[in-house]
Amino acid sequence: MLIVVANQPWQKADRSVTPAEDRFAMVAAAVEDVPGIEASRLEIDRGGESMTADTLAALSETEPSAEFFLVVGNDVAAQLGTWRRADEVRQLASLVVVSRAGSKKPEVDESWRPTWVLIPALEISSTDLRERAADGRPLDYLVPPSAVHVIRQRGLYAGGR
Repeated sequence: MLIVVANQPWQKADRSVTPAEDRFAMVAAAVEDVPGIEASRLEIDRGGESMTADTLAALSETEPSAEFFLVVGNDVAAQLGTWRRADEVRQLASLVVVSRAGSKKPEVDESWRPTWVLIPALEISSTDLRERAADGRPLDYLVPPSAVHVIRQRGLYAGGR
């Protein structure tokens, strides 16, 4: 499984986001000891705005016989209708939506043929994690220790960043 780090997420062009190299360092650290999962720089190295359709097309060229699955959370699944070139994404990959137990299932166009995966509910969001990091509060058991090290070493999210 590749965890692809966006270079410039076009959906977040209206706000400040953590630099791509810092996000990549956190992801790489978080998955370094997890068999079968790899951090990918594909979108960072390509440069410009990150488009899932471009990434899937590039992967398809590299691995033409591979079957691709796009794994997203409920929040992203709810926004698929706003994606640029969504039809290309739908053609290139099967959709897997990961939902937290107890969360509301988003409406997803059935043409995506989604597979739903239920995971235990965690009462914390990425916003909460960034706020905890900014306040210097512990991230133990919420974020892999190697990723916490990157956050602290690079001073990420300090001062609301």
